[in-house]
Amino acid sequence: MGLSPRHVSPGTPVAETLHYNHRRGDYGDVPCEETVAELCTRFLVKGVINSERQVPSNGRILDIRTAPRADGGYVITHHDITDRKRIEDELRQAKERAEAILKELRETQQQLIVQEKMASLGQLTAGIAHELKNPLNFVNNFAELSGELLDELLELLEPLNDHLEGATRTDVDDLVDSLQSNLRKIADHGRRADNIVKSMLAHSRGGGGEWQSTDLNALVEEALALSYHAVRAQDRSFNATLDRRFDAAAGEVKLVPQDISRVLVNLFTNSFYAVRKKQLTCGDPAYIPALTITTETRGSDVSIRIRDNGIGMTTAVIEKLFTPFFTTKPTGEGTGLGLSLSYDIVVHQHRGRFDVSSIENEHAEFTITLPRTVTAMSLGERRKT
Repeated sequence: MGLSPRHVSPGTPVAETLHYNHRRGDYGDVPCEETVAELCTRFLVKGVINSERQVPSNGRILDIRTAPRADGGYVITHHDITDRKRIEDELRQAKERAEAILKELRETQQQLIVQEKMASLGQLTAGIAHELKNPLNFVNNFAELSGELLDELLELLEPLNDHLEGATRTDVDDLVDSLQSNLRKIADHGRRADNIVKSMLAHSRGGGGEWQSTDLNALVEEALALSYHAVRAQDRSFNATLDRRFDAAAGEVKLVPQDISRVLVNLFTNSFYAVRKKQLTCGDPAYIPALTITTETRGSDVSIRIRDNGIGMTTAVIEKLFTPFFTTKPTGEGTGLGLSLSYDIVVHQHRGRFDVSSIENEHAEFTITLPRTVTAMSLGERRKT
């Protein structure tokens, strides 16, 4: 208790002990007389009064109980509960550690599920891209070879030009020009298709989930081009205005490029779907589908904002947006997994944020915020930290 014998000898007023306690700082920075008087008044209340106090001199924790006596006095008992408090603190800390480990396990399990799903989708995409690449190589190679053969044929036929009549000569020149133009177009579009296939392969290649310093603007541009070409491949009449507002200071960000690319492709595809649907249903010939893509540096973070002027979403839809298998698309047009997986990649894998805002029939905006540097750690390493 930290009290001398004279403070607990028979006949010593309790107020004297309380004054002593106040002088050594037991009650903090409070007026002495008012505090002592208030404590003495509490002692007179019928029934047991419990309180805890830590002794300043030795740090021991006391459970103090005061009970009135029939003769007008009262009994004050002090129980040393230091060991009990220590055990309670250890149990509380052990519980907190267990809850933290359980949370880590759940996050790790979720990441493994996401990686397995993305690996399956990546394998499917890679297989399709490889199947396309083989015939595409034949198209590109034979287009180039046909151009060379045509040049050789023209050289061989050049001595005969003087024997052709004027009208026939003009027709031959027109046919040759058209054939050369067609071959150039085949070669140009073949190279363009080849770049798209390469982007699909890069998009599908998991790379073992490796973290890499990646040019953020280049990654966004690549995903945008891949998505736009994919949508136009399904509907050649579709066109959209693409407003790029890239922050040059965004620079390189440490991330898993294949996974973030999948997120961006999914968001772009959804935005193109929204603006195309509005174009078909709004009945306004002046409506122009448009996407605004913005990258921005925010201190130690970077953000990617995708805004479209499509059909938008209601509050009820936004609340369910990241729920697995939830989709607003007609049956067969959407799996309901895209945004759910995207959320897991951004929030759980990359420790970022995924924000959504929308006004129905006006716009929808998705904002991804990523830390510039994230250190990938194993579960055991995270426990140590």
